Amino acid sequence: MAARVRSPLEYVLLDVFTDTPLQGNQLAVFTDARGVSEERMQRVARELNLSESVFVFPAEGDGDARVRIFTPGGELPFAGHPVLGCAIVLGRALGQDTVTLETTGGLVPVRLRLGEDGDRVASGWMVQPIPTWEAFAHETALLAALGVERSGLPVEVYCNGPRHVYVELDSRDAVSALAPNLGALARLGQVEANCFAGAGKHWKTRMFAPALGVGEDPATGSAAGPLAVHLYRHGRIVSGEEIEISQGVEVGRPSLLYAWAEGDGERIDRVEVGGSAVVVGRGELCV
Repeated sequence: MAARVRSPLEYVLLDVFTDTPLQGNQLAVFTDARGVSEERMQRVARELNLSESVFVFPAEGDGDARVRIFTPGGELPFAGHPVLGCAIVLGRALGQDTVTLETTGGLVPVRLRLGEDGDRVASGWMVQPIPTWEAFAHETALLAALGVERSGLPVEVYCNGPRHVYVELDSRDAVSALAPNLGALARLGQVEANCFAGAGKHWKTRMFAPALGVGEDPATGSAAGPLAVHLYRHGRIVSGEEIEISQGVEVGRPSLLYAWAEGDGERIDRVEVGGSAVVVGRGELCV
């Protein structure tokens, strides 16, 4: 019996949180996912094996489009670099400098700077969901899996869709030298472990999420906003202060992210994350 032929799925390939091709975090944006089942989206994401792939559908509410985001291991209600990269692709197609995406985690507006005609590089700022936070219940097991003795700030988990837990190390060199036990981290469940160090406006991070199929992420937009909140809550930065976050060097994909959080005491009023992206390819997936 002949195999049933499916219509090709067209996609745009971007490197996000960089202005240099072949750096940053890779992303596939499937620009028309109408009729694609959840199972097929998951299998496609596993086939490409990028940190995330995003699938675009017609809007159902007040946004310009509805999106679903998949890692090789599962679906996420919200993620940063898929939202930024997808908004840039749609902004170019729609001729708009503001795009609002309907994610499973809520509406996310993105302000864009698309550059000149023919320029593959663009940038944007997204208004992220304000995270909730609490002490991380498995601190001892997490530190052991990471191979570190302590955290400079309280080990807390923030949820803005993904669940990011933060561990502060003594120096940027200590962050670079990390060699975590990914199997032990995976046994902690779907938690994204972020290790960071720095001061003032300049910070370095690494993020590990093996339970989601991501051993180490080159650039984690959904973690950048909560990091700004974490630093603000514990007095390392002031409300509204923009920070620059470097990530991805250890996996050969240097990335730069920018974030700020505004609030009053424990109340957080706004979180924004920004960066650049560059289109590196287009294609069809015939499955």
